[in-house]
Amino acid sequence: MKAAVVGGGWAGLAAAVELARTGFQVTVFEAARQLGGRARSVRTQGQLLDNGQHILIGAYGETLRLMRTVGADPDRLLHRLPLELSFPTGQPHPFRLRLPRLPSPWHLAAGLLTARGASPGEKIAAMRFMRCLQGTAYRLGDDCTVAELLDRHGQHGALRRHLWEPLCLAALNTAPLQASAQIFANTLRDSLGSGRAATDLLLPAADLDRLFPAAAAQFIRARGGEIRLACRVDTIVAGPVVFGERFDCAVLAVGPQHAAGLLAGQPETAASARLLSGYAFEPIATVYLAYPPPLSLPWPMLGLDDRQTGQIGQWVFDRGTLCGTGGLMAFVLSAHGAWEDLDNAQLVLALDRQLAATLCRPLPPVLWQHAIRERRATFSCRPGLPRPAVETALPGWWLAGDYVCAEYPATLEAAVRSGVAAAGAISASLPVARRACAAGARSGPQSPRRA
Repeated sequence: MKAAVVGGGWAGLAAAVELARTGFQVTVFEAARQLGGRARSVRTQGQLLDNGQHILIGAYGETLRLMRTVGADPDRLLHRLPLELSFPTGQPHPFRLRLPRLPSPWHLAAGLLTARGASPGEKIAAMRFMRCLQGTAYRLGDDCTVAELLDRHGQHGALRRHLWEPLCLAALNTAPLQASAQIFANTLRDSLGSGRAATDLLLPAADLDRLFPAAAAQFIRARGGEIRLACRVDTIVAGPVVFGERFDCAVLAVGPQHAAGLLAGQPETAASARLLSGYAFEPIATVYLAYPPPLSLPWPMLGLDDRQTGQIGQWVFDRGTLCGTGGLMAFVLSAHGAWEDLDNAQLVLALDRQLAATLCRPLPPVLWQHAIRERRATFSCRPGLPRPAVETALPGWWLAGDYVCAEYPATLEAAVRSGVAAAGAISASLPVARRACAAGARSGPQSPRRA
C-alpha cells in the first residue's frame, strides 16, 4: 500500500511515521528544502538555531511516544525540569511559582500556597478556580474568552498576571482578551489538572531538527519510504493522485491558509476551504541576542515583566544552559503586540534593556543578534472556532495539522496528534489493506523507490 503525505512539518511527519510503522510505503512531499515546517532549525552566525524557541511539557504524550519510536531519545534531547515561573521584576512584587515533586494534586496545591508575590486570597481563589474546573470535567458549556473566564472566577492580581495570562499566551498564542476559554481549560486539564509529571517543562537541549524531523525521515526511509524536498504540490486530485502518481491514500498536512487554497480547487472540499479561509492568524517572534559567554540566567527560562522599560518580550531562555552555546539568549514574543511596530534594531535595543532590568545589572555589549518573525505562526485560537474533520470529502484524502486537533491550540502536540489521528483513520478505513501491509511489514522493509 502506497501513501502520500503532502507537508513535512510535525503533523505530516507524525502521519508518515505511523503509516510507515504499520507497513505503508510512504512518500513525503515538502515544498521547503528542509523538514520541520514551523518548528525547524535555521543556520546563522555559523550556528544552528531554531526558528522559534519551542516549549514542550510532560503532557505531550504522543510527541514523546513518537520521538521514542523513531529513536530520538527524549531523556537525552530534552531537559526535564519542574514547572517554575519566575518574574524577578514582577509588578508590584517579584513573583515565583514552583511545583514541587509531590503526587498530584498536592504538587499544585503546594506550588500555589508557596508562590511568592501573591496574596493569600489570590492563592485560595486560584485553588477554587481549579477545583471548579475539575468539578465540571473542564467543560464550560458556552465558550467565552479567557479574560471573561478569569473575571468570572475572581482571578486577579499577581496570579492572573504571572500564571494564568502567561500560560494562555504560551499555549494558545492568543491574548486572553480574544483567546478561547474552552481550549485554555483543555490545556489546564492535561497539564496542571493532570499528574505531576504532566506539568514538567521539557526544554530542548538540541536543535529542533534532532528532536524529531531528522530521525523521522530516517525511520521512513528505512521502511522503503521517500522524502522529496523542494517539491511543492499545487493541486490535489481525487484518487488520490500526486504529480501523476497514484497512491492508495494521501494526507494533506499543510498550514490552514495553504490547505484552504488546495481544497478550494475541488468542488467536494469547497466547504472546508471556506471554513479555513476564515481563520485569523497570530505572529511569533524569536530574537537571539549573543552576549559574551560568562553571561547566564539564574534559571533556564525567565519571565520578562518590567513596566519601566516597557514590556516587549514575555520570556527569555538561556541557550547556554540548555544547548551549550554560552551567552546566547532567546527571547520569545507571542501574539499581536507593540513589538510588531518596532524594526529589528529597535527590538534588539528594547529586549536588551528589558533583560538588564530583569537581572538588575548592566549587561555587556551584544556581540550579534538575529530576529525571526513568523507573521502567521499559528491560527488565532478564538472562542467557538470551528475545526475541520480529519476525513475530507475528496476521495482518498485526509487532513492533518494542529488546527485539525479540535481540543488543543496550535502546539507541537496538537500537530503530532492530528497526524497520528489521520494515520489511524486511514488504517481503520482500509482493514483488509492494513492486514496486507502488516504482513508485508513483518516480512521486512522493502527497498526504497526512486523518483
